[in-house]
Amino acid sequence: MSGQMIVHLVRHGESLWNVEGRYQGQQDSGLTEDGRAQAAQFAAAFSREVPHPDVVFSSDLPRVRDTAAKYVERVGVPVREDEALREMNVGDWAGMTLEDAEEKYPEIVTAVAAGADIARGVGGETFAQTRERVVSAIGRVVDVLESREGDGIAVIFTSGNPIRLAAAHMLGIPSPGHMVLGAPDNCSVTTFRLRDGRSEVVRYNHDIAQARPADQREIS
Repeated sequence: MSGQMIVHLVRHGESLWNVEGRYQGQQDSGLTEDGRAQAAQFAAAFSREVPHPDVVFSSDLPRVRDTAAKYVERVGVPVREDEALREMNVGDWAGMTLEDAEEKYPEIVTAVAAGADIARGVGGETFAQTRERVVSAIGRVVDVLESREGDGIAVIFTSGNPIRLAAAHMLGIPSPGHMVLGAPDNCSVTTFRLRDGRSEVVRYNHDIAQARPADQREIS
């Protein structure tokens, strides 16, 4: 490593299904009016804190891309999209409320509540699978920073579970291990520092611009 690497993970703004308490996964309900306002407020505040990032990466999901767009408009750095930064795939649970899932998949909901890491519905991922791809994606971002001389700063726009899972990894918590961490709020920032082979979580779920929290039950 050529210097100190700072990686900021940003959760997207409030979406319609956040408000409605629906599992979202890799489907997309779009930002609400409040969500768009959060993204704009975040961009104004964070562009003052981090005006010159070396790279900006984003999930390719619309709610995340639209949040990232407000920031890059201010800092003038192009966004690189990586689908590996997407939210956890919840299969056919997408669009369901918790009550819907309890009615259709009571055994899975009960097992998950008891701590089992199993895929949601049909076609979904486990938390461990999500953690593996997200950590790999962040590793590729760090590789880009390391290809440059000196210190480096990356800003990554993604979703709630990727942030929690990445933080668990940085804290050395066995996979998936993220449940001890609270769900990140909309447009919150989580920051990692990497230097000399060591990593640390500098801040978690930090409120940059008074963003309103989403329903904690939802899969973001």
